Amino acid sequence: MGAAPTDAAPGRSTAPRRRRRAVPWVLLGLWIVLLAIASPFAAKLADVQNDRAVDYLPAGAGSTEVARIQDQLPGGEATELVLVYHRDGGLTAADRATAGDQVTRIAGEHRLVSEPEGVPSEDGATLMYPVVSTEPGQDEEKRDALVDDIRDTARGGDGLSADVGGPGALTTDAGKVYDSLGGPLLYTTAGVVAVLLILIYRSPFLWLVPLAVAGVADYLAMAVAYGLNQGFDTSVSGQSSGVMTILVFGAGTDYALLLVSRYREELRRFERPYDAMAAALRGCGPAVLASSGTVAAGLLCLLAADLNSSRGMGPLGTVGVLCALAAMTTLLPAVLVLLGRRVFWPLIPAFGSTPKQRRNVFAAMGGSAGRRPLTVLAGGVVLLGALALGALNLPGALKQEDSFTKTPESVTAMETLAAAYPGRGTQPITVMSPAGRADEALAEIRDTKGVGAAERGRRSEDWTEISVIATAAPESAAEAATIEALRERLDGSHVGGAGAQQLDLKETNDRDRAIVVPLVLAAVLLVLVALLRSLVAPLLLLAAVVAVWAASLGVAGLVFEPLLGFEGTDPGLGLLSFVFLVALGVDYGIFLMHRMREECLNGAEPGTAALTALRTTGGVIASAGLVLAATFAVLTNMPLVQLVELGFVIAVGVLLDTFLVRTYLVTSAGVALGRKVWWPGPLSKARPAPAGEPAREPAGAL
Repeated sequence: MGAAPTDAAPGRSTAPRRRRRAVPWVLLGLWIVLLAIASPFAAKLADVQNDRAVDYLPAGAGSTEVARIQDQLPGGEATELVLVYHRDGGLTAADRATAGDQVTRIAGEHRLVSEPEGVPSEDGATLMYPVVSTEPGQDEEKRDALVDDIRDTARGGDGLSADVGGPGALTTDAGKVYDSLGGPLLYTTAGVVAVLLILIYRSPFLWLVPLAVAGVADYLAMAVAYGLNQGFDTSVSGQSSGVMTILVFGAGTDYALLLVSRYREELRRFERPYDAMAAALRGCGPAVLASSGTVAAGLLCLLAADLNSSRGMGPLGTVGVLCALAAMTTLLPAVLVLLGRRVFWPLIPAFGSTPKQRRNVFAAMGGSAGRRPLTVLAGGVVLLGALALGALNLPGALKQEDSFTKTPESVTAMETLAAAYPGRGTQPITVMSPAGRADEALAEIRDTKGVGAAERGRRSEDWTEISVIATAAPESAAEAATIEALRERLDGSHVGGAGAQQLDLKETNDRDRAIVVPLVLAAVLLVLVALLRSLVAPLLLLAAVVAVWAASLGVAGLVFEPLLGFEGTDPGLGLLSFVFLVALGVDYGIFLMHRMREECLNGAEPGTAALTALRTTGGVIASAGLVLAATFAVLTNMPLVQLVELGFVIAVGVLLDTFLVRTYLVTSAGVALGRKVWWPGPLSKARPAPAGEPAREPAGAL
């Protein structure tokens, strides 16, 4: 639709009327065909979603190698569980008999690696039975069925509690949470966006159009994500597919707000909706393209991550953004043109009319930034710096049992074990030793400080499995020291298990952050330089979003543990929040700076251009920021701590970016720097056109 020629005068169009009528219908028909093709594949995305530990672990870490080798051992991947029987005041003889009978029944009904042996606590109040089964293998449904069946068999009563914990039960409980996210996440996101669009547009009909188009984009994204999985083995997890949906609705609605705002403006200048839409696409198209380009470029940098979950999120997030872009720049314009002006009822923009003048709060904000730009800029920088200090109060790494907002049975079991066996590990450390060196490895393991017991497990032609019980509590600093000691002593062996996985997650996130962060900054900088034809303006925008990221983590440090009671921080929070806040935060800078550049090209001085850009785009940016923050805030209602933390940090960052950085800091910096903000581009040397003469574009500017 953007191919329509420029009008010689408002209301006139040289495009043939037949083409004007045909183009929207053709686009609508193409989308119907596309959805018909995509429908069978979109429905299959849930079937390829995996939330096994190996799907989140670092690609080359020792714990990942252990998980892969376990798949090759007789029986395949092992599911490790712990049956925990407890009675306050001490177990009775009847309790022990009940536990023994239930464990015997479980052993008879399921294929276990060995006969479970009870381990009583010193106070006699708790009895645990480690259970290892190869029955499910890699099949998640069979694993969940095994856990559920054992839970049905292991029953307490009359003061006796019986809980099933261990890594396998934790994985099952986490998987059930992820499986339950799809519907509620989609409906809640759509509901939040709908409410905000109704408030923004003040129309009973208009809000339905971008919301429906976003739903179409999400459906297409699901089909494309399934295709990536089948064609390139791209990892699809509950976390990545959920974030993809958030991005489709959040970013897509932002693009829709910008386009609809410009379209409403152009409807007052053009008589025909087609011509108004063509002008709107020409006006805001570059900003929308650059915005989606920065998000896509930033997310694709996650492909350099070694962490499976982060690397898989990059392509899926990019798919979500690009599908939203395609829908909002083709399907949305087509539908709006076909519906005509009446879609804006009751506030229909009439041809030749002027918008009702209202008090512009952003003009007032811009006025304060324009009068004392250096003071405003310094005050904002100090505020962001002070907030960033709160990051020092972030809790340590999140433990597996602390990752639920509501305590499932597996976590209850682990808490009981931690209290009953303070001097013994309750989650085994798994060592995979070359088969020919198993005896030597077993001796080395038993001689390692922090090891309480070790015994052989399954074996294949190449590998022998050794189960190690540490003397320290699971995922504690002492257990981490034992794992590191084993890795140093056991040459050629791999050390895994739940504790090793958490240790590898933290170390790999630190490594990924050092690699991905510079890549994201470089990729976004290149897109900004290409759009703004400047070096200073892109650097200013990047510095702003980095400051926002630091400040949002600082706010999280003041909230997570003191107010929400979170016992830890997800190791991937820093990297993922950085990628999303930088890529998404730059969007609003692009909207503002692109309009500022337009004003400068029309002859305005940079200071005036900055204030005009804020006045004309401030409302759209504020609306877009509220929608994006609200969509990510939906994650704070999810039952997993890592999703709550990610949603909180991004929502806070987007709000800071929208109402502080774009409104005050970028505007005041634009006023203070003047033409230097466009250095070394042509606009840094341009002069406004003399009064009465048409504005001329500087040579070389686009």
